[in-house]
Amino acid sequence: MAAGGADKFSVLLPTYNERENLPLVVWLLARTFRESGNNFEIIIIDDGSPDGTQEIAEQLEKIYGSDKIVMREIISVLLSSGTAYIHGMKHATGNFIVIMDADLSHHVSLYCIKQKEGNFDIVSGTRYKGNGGVYGWDLKRKLISRGANFITQVLLRPGASDLTGSFRLYRKEVLQKLMEKCVSKGYVFQMEMIVRARQLGYTIGEVPISFVDRVYGESKLGGNEIVSFLKGLLTLFATT
Repeated sequence: MAAGGADKFSVLLPTYNERENLPLVVWLLARTFRESGNNFEIIIIDDGSPDGTQEIAEQLEKIYGSDKIVMREIISVLLSSGTAYIHGMKHATGNFIVIMDADLSHHVSLYCIKQKEGNFDIVSGTRYKGNGGVYGWDLKRKLISRGANFITQVLLRPGASDLTGSFRLYRKEVLQKLMEKCVSKGYVFQMEMIVRARQLGYTIGEVPISFVDRVYGESKLGGNEIVSFLKGLLTLFATT
């Protein structure tokens, strides 16, 4: 726990070609944390972006201060979620870790509130429960996401309604333990984290979220990711 017994939230923000999104998402996060009175830091983990994302991150570090914005670079051919989080956790000083991406699709304040309400080990966003939803996706992408979650629910019965989202809050020690157990990469990684958490008996709270499609740039979801997801799903089914 952070000094003085107060909670501190470390946001791990993997980036690749996010120079347009990054200033806005950092501003939104900083404003949200300050308005809610929560201590925070934002750790930007860049995968060698050629578009100048690192330069933008360095400027943000000067503006907000090195105690609030931490810039770290990693070169990994393409940054996987697991690689980014392992790298980011080494620099995190908070007792809670927020994982998300830099595409402006998420909001953080409800996660902090939900965690305190139920003292949960994990708080996960859900697009498929309560007033959650998706905006800006075409029919094909909606069907892929719905189908992936439906198949996962049938095969794995994970005890959570949205397995493929990338916005979650973890106790730091819980995330560290899960990272030791998880072997998947890409989109399957998020699903495996919840499945392993259920196996280990961790408590999971859910927050309905409205997922808005990317403001800038293009989604990285493609045919290879879908095939990898299906392979990973079958592997989890066979081993859990």
